[in-house]
Amino acid sequence: MNEALRRAMVAANLTDRELAERCDVDTKTVGRWITQPGRVPHARHRWAVAEAVREDEGVLWPAAAKTAIKVGPDREVVEVFPYRSAVPAALWRTLITRAERELTFAGYTNYFLWLEQARFGTALRRKASAGCRVRFLVGDPDSAMTRAREQDEGVPLTLSTRIRVTLAELAKLDGVVDARYSDGHAYLSVFRFDDDMIVTPLLPHSVGHDAPTLHLRRHQNDGMFDRFASHVEELWTRGRPVREGSDGQA
Repeated sequence: MNEALRRAMVAANLTDRELAERCDVDTKTVGRWITQPGRVPHARHRWAVAEAVREDEGVLWPAAAKTAIKVGPDREVVEVFPYRSAVPAALWRTLITRAERELTFAGYTNYFLWLEQARFGTALRRKASAGCRVRFLVGDPDSAMTRAREQDEGVPLTLSTRIRVTLAELAKLDGVVDARYSDGHAYLSVFRFDDDMIVTPLLPHSVGHDAPTLHLRRHQNDGMFDRFASHVEELWTRGRPVREGSDGQA
């Protein structure tokens, strides 16, 4: 019996059927997770369960956490996804929800966040009001870099259009988040959530959701996490405010 999972479900007031609906699995599957302690769900299901019961994955399935322990320079790599679209929505929500100090969204458009995360603007307001710093780096919709990438992508929903959708959403968060223009991340998106990070290196002739993606977690000085974080800080310093005269205020 997986007592940790059973207790977490009781505390969250969730039945087997309700948890199954949250994780998009059969009710019998949840039953096996509970009654067969050696059974470890797929990573996407572990994230969904952890979010639903508000408990750490390592508490629910210690064996999975132990297997994931790494040494050396790659220990900051939590998980690898062949496509950004393969990153579970539950993982994004969990990272956003858990962040307390910093949320930095350095995607060239950040457009997908408004589509895939329900009430995203409300979540950002809540985080900012709790003292979390919220920042956006976006591409300039009128820049030569944006025009070049639009030609490279060759898709009907153009890059500049996706950026302008994000700018319109950021305008609703005036005084809540900081936003700056930058072209330095045109082919590398970095999303930071305190000591977790999602990194997406964009490939030529493809859009962001088709790019390979890494989930990183900081474990050492000057490791992979710090290198990407330093890159974003440099871009932020060199970036220009989305709203002129606002000192970076969106």
